Amino acid sequence: MHSAQYLWITSYYARREAARDTADSAVGSNVRNWRPLAYFGVLVVGGIALFVPGPWLASRAFHHDFTASFLIFTALINIHHFILDGAIWKLRDGRIAALLLNSRHRISGAAAETGVRFAAAGRWLAGSTTGAHFLRVGTVLVLLALGTVDQARYYLALHGDDLRDLRRAAALDSYDSVVQMRLGHRAMEDGQLPQAEAAWKRAMQINPADPAPRQALLQFLIDQNRYDEAYDLTETSLKYTPKDANLLVDRGLLALKRGHADEALADWDQAIAVDPGQINAQLYLADELDREGQAQAAASHYNTFLEKIAHGPAQNRPAPAQVIAVILRMADCQTRSSQIDRAVMSYQLAEKLAAQTGQAKLASVADVDEAALQVKAGRLRDAMLLYQHALKLDDAIHDSSASAQDWFSFSRFLEEAGFSPRLAYACLVKSQQITQSLSNAAAPDSLTEARKRVEKQLEKRLGAAAAADIRRDPEPVLKEALALHL
Repeated sequence: MHSAQYLWITSYYARREAARDTADSAVGSNVRNWRPLAYFGVLVVGGIALFVPGPWLASRAFHHDFTASFLIFTALINIHHFILDGAIWKLRDGRIAALLLNSRHRISGAAAETGVRFAAAGRWLAGSTTGAHFLRVGTVLVLLALGTVDQARYYLALHGDDLRDLRRAAALDSYDSVVQMRLGHRAMEDGQLPQAEAAWKRAMQINPADPAPRQALLQFLIDQNRYDEAYDLTETSLKYTPKDANLLVDRGLLALKRGHADEALADWDQAIAVDPGQINAQLYLADELDREGQAQAAASHYNTFLEKIAHGPAQNRPAPAQVIAVILRMADCQTRSSQIDRAVMSYQLAEKLAAQTGQAKLASVADVDEAALQVKAGRLRDAMLLYQHALKLDDAIHDSSASAQDWFSFSRFLEEAGFSPRLAYACLVKSQQITQSLSNAAAPDSLTEARKRVEKQLEKRLGAAAAADIRRDPEPVLKEALALHL
């Protein structure tokens, strides 16, 4: 249709020139003899011949990624259109019209000579000689044949799941990163690991700025435990994209895996500087700082992570259990850095979120940890309620392991708070009974030793007879302990 627009405009001016100068009657005759169906057929065949194999041939000739070659090829065609548009719409200028319509007006110098040569070549090519006819037909047939090959390559690349078909497509154009990516994934699924690795490396060579083949190869190397090679890959890739925050995060993880914690922290700090929205980098920083004993700095990064996800899109937030776990780690860091009030608020937030999302186990953990802080602060009533609530949650979800630990913690609380030793002893017995009922795991050695020490102390205070009575049936005393109020 664009070419038809050119034809209509040039035909109009050709007729006008013919009317002014009878010597241009041949031009007018040619216009009158124009056959629209033949012209339309030439446009269709020529368009197929040009646009189908053109980008593919350009990719092979200039060694560019096929996608980039397609865009460059299309851009060049559009530039050609812009130039031609600018010339055609200036046909009102007699000098330009004389050049484009081959009128008898002459322009001076080399331009006229060049125009004559082009005109002569054009007339020969459009003429009826045998050589011109064979050249035209041969050119079209060659381009159509190449277009057929390109369509076969396209089908094999995008519609074939067979590894052999993808290999054929890659052989027809080894500079198509999309084909190399599909070949890599298909080879991986078929267990052809060396071929998958080679395909992803080839895709990276074709388009180094594309993160997709890099990430595929990086994941492959990590899965193969080839951490040094994976780290080297991130180093090489950062030369092309030095401000790729995701790549910096990955290099930090690999540096940590290799035992270089300082490098990891530096990479994650840089990733956050490049992209403040990198919440994973905040979490990795917090975990490593926590591991190194920098509790206050870790708590700050945990807090930033939580603020980012709170203000971000809901669909991008981690699962509730993961969020609650982060809050609990932050609260622990706040406790160890003497930020007691903040730690209490964090535990309360974790318990509230756990209750809202049905995470009873995590709610129990939050209650027990907060209770320990309330005891230190002298708020024994709040601590008692938290212990009692945690034990009810343990029982509701049948978490025997947590229940054994929490009954022992409650026993220690009752003893240290000055309650009757019979209450503390009953809770201790309950903890021991639950531990003994566990089929495949014993209590930690530290817990067992602690219970033995407490048991001896309480039995000494109670007397052998009272202790024996409670051990035979601790349930009435346990109900009394769960109903205590201050």
